[in-house]
Amino acid sequence: MERIKQHAIWGHRGTFVLAATGSAVGLGNIWKFPYIAGENGGGAFVLMYLVFIALIGVPVMIAEVLLGRHGRANPIHAVGKMVRQSGASRFWSAIGWSGVLAAFLILSFYSVVAGWALDYVSTAARGGFGGWDGASAGAAFDALLADPWRLMFWQTLFIGLTVVVVAFGVTKGLETAVRLLMPLLFVLLLLLLAYAAVAGEFVRGLAFMFSFNPADLSWKAASVAMGHAFFTLSLAMGAIMAYGSYMPGKASIGKMVLTVAVLDTLVALVAGLAMFPIVFATPGITAGEGPGLMFVSLPVAFGNMPAGALFGVAFFVLVTLAAWSSTISLLEPCVAYVTERFGIKRLTANGLIAGSAWLLGLGSVLSFNAWADVSWLLGMNIFDFLDFFTQRVMLPLGGLLMALFVGWVARRDLLQHELKVEGGVLFGSWLWLLRIVCPVALLAILLAGVWAQFAS
Repeated sequence: MERIKQHAIWGHRGTFVLAATGSAVGLGNIWKFPYIAGENGGGAFVLMYLVFIALIGVPVMIAEVLLGRHGRANPIHAVGKMVRQSGASRFWSAIGWSGVLAAFLILSFYSVVAGWALDYVSTAARGGFGGWDGASAGAAFDALLADPWRLMFWQTLFIGLTVVVVAFGVTKGLETAVRLLMPLLFVLLLLLLAYAAVAGEFVRGLAFMFSFNPADLSWKAASVAMGHAFFTLSLAMGAIMAYGSYMPGKASIGKMVLTVAVLDTLVALVAGLAMFPIVFATPGITAGEGPGLMFVSLPVAFGNMPAGALFGVAFFVLVTLAAWSSTISLLEPCVAYVTERFGIKRLTANGLIAGSAWLLGLGSVLSFNAWADVSWLLGMNIFDFLDFFTQRVMLPLGGLLMALFVGWVARRDLLQHELKVEGGVLFGSWLWLLRIVCPVALLAILLAGVWAQFAS
């Protein structure tokens, strides 16, 4: 009998759904999804995205949650347990290490970008968007990026907010936070949707999001949709596995994961429906504005619309909450490993890891100003390299290894026991997707990401 250390469990069965949704719902939903949908044809892109969520995101997420709950430990120890019980090579333990390392690296630069949202909450609250046009909004954003002390202040504050939650532990910290943050996030999102319906061109936004034009289908759009479907669910970065380890044993992994996938997708779609009508109602900005959509175009829109100051604050508070719930999930797997491996107190582990992430994050802060033109690795500055290495290499590679391990190597009886099935069509379909479809798709995402970086 293998000795298993007592591990924390969510106090409420539905907390996993809120926590995992909080991890998945981040800047990718509120910021990235609307602008990549705008750049890739709207409705056709949304359709491909939904298909890939079902074929790639859900099967891999089930595998990750399964590993976490079976191991009842941090990602490194959880994967290690399944590797030992399956009599597999220790090579597969790299899945857990890769997830925790990816979470740490992403936390270091994600907190810098999340700090921009905090800055914009402050600007909106002071009525700073009033009368902005494209030039003044662009100049304001450039001024933010050019000021390392300002970026460092917001980065430090955001890391501090994250530490406050994780330091209190699973039930008093994580569980309390997600049960407060996620309902507030949903309320703010619906409030912004109602505002867009009244003050924006809602019918035009609705048509843009859901009208289907076959001419908009392309391999480029498909590859973008495939990649975002994987990244949006916060997979292969240890967070979902760590949250899965806290899931009650009686909870259905399949039902929980499907609920998370549906909620995450709904947030992305509602965010688009809240943003595009506002964009279309403002002359001079378009739906395909790219990354500047949130920090340049929308402030212009809010600054020139009725009650725009109030709803500008609400929007950037929404973005801040989404980013906060994500950084919490990035810090947790690292803290869980350090506390369980070395037996040190959670508060100490938080300080060590968050402090190290903050220190590494200074490189990302300086990448936007003093070190913007300094090539550190592969001709990229620190921020660009960390973004490339984690998003385009580590996450798809980690997902690929996870799909192969759970699909082909892990003991089938352990999978069936954790999923509470003895076989059947659903189990067989999931296993087939994990063995064949997911590895092919994730390899394509990996190769496309690397090719796009070096071909540009």
